[in-house]
Amino acid sequence: MPKPRLLVTRRLPEPVHAHLADAYDVTLNPSDTPLTPDQLAAAMRDYDALMPTITDRLGADILVSGVRVKAIANYGAGFEHIDLDAARAAGIVVTNTPDVLTEATAELAILLMLMAARRAGEGERELRAGGWTGWRPTHMIGRTIIGKKLGLIGFGRIAQATARIARDGFGMEIFYTSRRRASEEVERALGATHVASAGELAATVDILSLHTPGGPETRHLVDAALLSRMQPHAILVNTARGSVIDEAALAEALATGRIAAAGLDVFEREPAVHAALRDLNNAVLLPHLGSATIEARTAMGMRAAANLEACFDGRDPPDRIA
Repeated sequence: MPKPRLLVTRRLPEPVHAHLADAYDVTLNPSDTPLTPDQLAAAMRDYDALMPTITDRLGADILVSGVRVKAIANYGAGFEHIDLDAARAAGIVVTNTPDVLTEATAELAILLMLMAARRAGEGERELRAGGWTGWRPTHMIGRTIIGKKLGLIGFGRIAQATARIARDGFGMEIFYTSRRRASEEVERALGATHVASAGELAATVDILSLHTPGGPETRHLVDAALLSRMQPHAILVNTARGSVIDEAALAEALATGRIAAAGLDVFEREPAVHAALRDLNNAVLLPHLGSATIEARTAMGMRAAANLEACFDGRDPPDRIA
């Protein structure tokens, strides 16, 4: 019996490639360049399954009835790039990879807090440019994050992992707001205080960290009005989705000293970054590295493979989202 045909749209860690090659007639993407809409549409007709990433936009124009693909095992937890309604209408099973990137992304959120608070990015740029003249007592003074108030917008797995590291490692006070309040047990374990609204949270904390899903409901949640409620010494961190922030409003807030700094790992129009943000020393900008550890990226691939295996075995995949 021939193996199912699988297209993997981007280059993945080698252990994942080797694992998939055992079970599928797999086509890889050695150039690692994003596929065009025409290439994705052709793939839907030529393959039995697709393993896409966040760079692949799978809209209703591509997810049409009668295509050959019957399973889409998304490599990643977020799925805003996939039209789930269209997939359901076309009879295509869609899965994602939750849980396995939690610790890596939480770790990066803490890194961004430290870099922004201690002006690490600014310091490295000065040194590499040859502008450092030596140690002096008042040079590039930042702030500690130890004992500070951390606010989290969204309180899912990654936010809770971030809260745990912040509390246990840095003695931070934890505050959060979320559409659904966490259980008393979780709040007690993390020492977390629930706050009624994002605006109230922004006015309360020293560091505001974003952990919400993307989509229309959260687009530009952090806008000029919310930024105006933050304290002048406050730091904004985003490891969630770029669309959650109005980048023009953030650039203005940073440039005018409305807030002290920001640490961003995601952007609204990736890989494009708002030009005004690139020019600011108090903006730490990373190229979407949230899950970029070999442990997390390999685990993501294995999780996607497990979902595919369930689909082709006639079982309901564990991470089905459509």
